[in-house]
Formats: sequence, C-alpha cells, structure tokens
Amino acid sequence: MTRRFSLLDIATTVVVAATIAGALWIYFNGPQVPLPMHFDAQGRPDRWSDRRELAWLVGFLAVVVASTAGGMGLYAARAPDQARRRGLRTGQLLSLLVFGSLAPFFVWMVLLAAGYPTGETFAGPMLPMALIGLVCLVTGALLGRVPPNVAVGVRTPWSLKSRLAWDRSNRLAGRLMFWLGLASLIAAPVAPQPLGLWIAVGGLLLAALAAVVESWRVWRTDPDRQPF
Repeated sequence: MTRRFSLLDIATTVVVAATIAGALWIYFNGPQVPLPMHFDAQGRPDRWSDRRELAWLVGFLAVVVASTAGGMGLYAARAPDQARRRGLRTGQLLSLLVFGSLAPFFVWMVLLAAGYPTGETFAGPMLPMALIGLVCLVTGALLGRVPPNVAVGVRTPWSLKSRLAWDRSNRLAGRLMFWLGLASLIAAPVAPQPLGLWIAVGGLLLAALAAVVESWRVWRTDPDRQPF
C-alpha cells in the first residue's frame, strides 16, 4: 500500500536539501580566509582550516539527518500499529530538531569566531553551554516517547533485549536531560566560564551513565527479557 509523505517527511527532505545546498555554497563560494574548526575549553579557536573542510562537515551532517530522521520516517510509514508509528514519528522529530540544528549553529559559530559579519572575533564557552542546554531540553522532553530503535535513545545491549529496560532507561535519561538542559540554559549567561560548560558536559555524561546502569538493572529483573 502506498503511503503519502507526512509533514515530518517533508520537513526532513527540506532540511536535508537545504543542508546539502549550504555545503555546496560554502565549498564553492564560502569565505577564503582561514576558518576556526575546533575550540579549546576556553572557547578559543585552536585549529584552523579552510572552507572546504567546513563544507565537508556540513555535508556529513546532512547525511546524519537523512539517515536518522529519514530512516525513522521510513520505518514509521511501515509500522504495523498506530502506537509504534507515533513513537517513531517522535524519534524522527527528535532527530530532525537535534541533528538538523547542528550544521547552522556550527557554521554560525565558525563565522562569528572568524570575524563575520562584524569583523570582530568572538568565541566563548557560553554559546556551547547554551547549545548543550537547548539540545538536552528538547531531547529530554521527547526521549521517553521513542520506541526501541537503532538510531535514537538509550541503545544498550540490555535496553535492546528488554522493552521494560528500554522504556525505563529512556524515561530516566529524558527526565535528567530535561532538567539539566533547563538549568544550563538559565545559567549560561551568568555562569563563570569555562566552569559552567564543564559542569554541563559532566552532567550530561552522568545522565548518560545513570541511564546505562538503569537499563542493565531493569533488564536483570525483567522476566520477559531476551537472553544474549
């Protein structure tokens, strides 16, 4: 049976096409001056390159969006029941928001640090901290609704062998990331840097570790778990 594109499929196609177009424009028409491609913990550029490397990075992010958001859209269109379809669409939306925003944000940071459009360079940990906060906030709000898959969520050997472990570990990760994201967004403009950025990154790693441990703990006690 032929299935029509949903609005999310159309949005995914538009974002992928726009990202590819942006990569091509940067490759052929981007700034010809050295561009910062990596930043240290103080937010200062510590590696420089040219527009071609930036273009390849943006192109790679287009592939990531197409494979994650696009792939989940294909699975959602073929899902046998409405509940799983809704969960996969939620995962598609999460992938689109998170991965789709990385390319424009990174290009903006690179150009800003290189002195465009004002001619004054700026870089600092506040922007990465705010980005981490925004990504965590969006991810946390949606993560608990995503069904088991290989692209988005707490994908551990145990969560993939137990639906109960998947649900509980992703809900825990979602709650932790939501509150971490909210706190990071509020604190980013006033937190001493780079301490604030380090705390945000450390909090994200601890949230991920807690979710991994939770997936193992629940899998051990789930009578319906699948063996290895």
